Amino acid sequence: MPILTLLRRFLPPYKGQVVLNIFFNLLATVLSLFSFAAIIPVLRILFGISDLHASYTPLASALTLQEWLDALRGNLYFTLGQLIGTHGAAYVLFLLGLFLVLMTGLKCLSSWLAAFFMVPVRTGVLRDLRLMLYNKVVFLPVGFFTEERKGDIMSRMTNDVGEVEASIMSSLDIIFKDPVMILVYLVTLFVISWQLTLFVLVLLPVAGLLIGRVGRSLKRKSVLGQEQTADLVTLIEETLGGLRVVKAFNAEDKLMARFAAMADKARATFNRINRRYYLAHPVSEFLGTVLIAVLLWYGGGLILGDNSSIDAATFIYYLVIFYSIINPAKDLSKASYGVRKGLASLERIDRILNTPSSVSDPAEPLQMQPFAKDIVYRNVSFSYDGQHTVLDSVSLTIPKGAMVAIVGQSGSGKTTLADLLPRFYDVTEGAVLIDGHDVRSFRMADLRSLMGIVSQEAVLFNDSFFNNITFGVDTSLPAPDGLTWRQAVEKAARIANAHDFIMQTPDGYDTLVGDRGSRLSGGQRQRISIARAILKNPPLLILDEATSALDTESEKLVQEALENLMKDRTTLVVAHRLSTIRNADLICVLHEGRIVETGTHDTLYAISGGYYRRLIDLQNSPQ
Repeated sequence: MPILTLLRRFLPPYKGQVVLNIFFNLLATVLSLFSFAAIIPVLRILFGISDLHASYTPLASALTLQEWLDALRGNLYFTLGQLIGTHGAAYVLFLLGLFLVLMTGLKCLSSWLAAFFMVPVRTGVLRDLRLMLYNKVVFLPVGFFTEERKGDIMSRMTNDVGEVEASIMSSLDIIFKDPVMILVYLVTLFVISWQLTLFVLVLLPVAGLLIGRVGRSLKRKSVLGQEQTADLVTLIEETLGGLRVVKAFNAEDKLMARFAAMADKARATFNRINRRYYLAHPVSEFLGTVLIAVLLWYGGGLILGDNSSIDAATFIYYLVIFYSIINPAKDLSKASYGVRKGLASLERIDRILNTPSSVSDPAEPLQMQPFAKDIVYRNVSFSYDGQHTVLDSVSLTIPKGAMVAIVGQSGSGKTTLADLLPRFYDVTEGAVLIDGHDVRSFRMADLRSLMGIVSQEAVLFNDSFFNNITFGVDTSLPAPDGLTWRQAVEKAARIANAHDFIMQTPDGYDTLVGDRGSRLSGGQRQRISIARAILKNPPLLILDEATSALDTESEKLVQEALENLMKDRTTLVVAHRLSTIRNADLICVLHEGRIVETGTHDTLYAISGGYYRRLIDLQNSPQ
């Protein structure tokens, strides 16, 4: 992405600060020219050059810019000559020194003000990028994360954003300051001597080509480096998530060797990147010195000639200004390398930001009404990759208030069928209807507000019991039934059989549950997630194998909590343990993406050789 496109993309909200930054950078540059200008009369006084005694010329009489500049310079020399005649040369040197100090002070103040107004731009752009990335990740459909590595996404949100901050954001001040300085200095050089400046401009493109060759492959290598860093983060995330398995299989050495090999590979890549990056400054400095040497040779020849347009003192002033271009030019070249590195990271970030969402809100959504009649799966087919069919022409009706269970072997499509209702995925063919309306015609937030979901893995956050239970409600609104939120949370926890073990913790409902609820048992985590669903009080409930990972005692407590939760609600149950759905109003048996049997427990079990009876017998058979 070109740098101008980057600036147009991120800077519009900060136009005011950018304008002020450019203004004060310009002011600082002009003031530096004034401070450098004091060198000429100082040199003339020190070397006893007599033409300080020039005549006074009214500025209004000048007809051209060159005549105006000559008149201004002559008047300055006339004034200085008058002062030398009355007060002496030492007094004039003191005044010139005072002028130099004043101009330098004003220049430093302007430079600080320029940086002052750039700080909120840098921090604001970085904040905006983080917000855009986080918001995009939150709103991307669930299917995106089944295809992407979690570690790679984490790397883009941390390492790549950090690289943008370290390279592009830190270069913004240089990008806005140095071009202004270079432009003003070049104009001044043209005014002093256009012959010398044209000679310099012939040499500059040659230097620019040499510097450009140094950084040509930097962006490509930076992309490779960030991808290798993402591999490291992925391995770290997988190691932390599967640490029990690692230790159980004595695989520590194997993983350490794999991590060391990946770290060495990343180190070698970043060695090449940083060596090329740090080559920018010495190359530009060397080329600048070469230019100064050539300029001394050529300019000295002009001065020693009979028809020189500038004298020695002015030539020294010219060299001072020209040398002042070298530092911003070096900084600008180094910043351009930094921007290349940052753009490589920004491209990886943009792969997330520009990912189209396969599940989105309709342009003109229907108004969600209270659930009144039924849920209908009508000839629903679904595939994750467009090739392998997971569900094939499934039709199912769930009346309001009914408990419908989905059973079947692993991989038969049970969870996928449930995930289509809250639009974690969209159907490939057919439709899912609520009260006769396609779920795709509603805003996802409105649709999901009807539902409570309790899954096999109880997802808790490293927060208090209270905040985990109230996660699905807006606590800025009044609590239901005239209660306080603390009372409502306690009531939901009692219904979920969670109140007693919560109160046994040191701080009760204010106790932190640990990372992903690590301080709790599986059954306790599940009861907290059930309390969360109870507090939300949704009319539709989805239970996705909510007891399959629990021991017998925990299952009994959780099953009792689930029965309390399912009262007077429409419930879709994905069941692994078939003993938990004996009282379901309707049981649907899925096999290879199709519904092969439907009925109650008794009617299905009565079918000799049926799929459901076979599943029951397998679970009840002695191990």
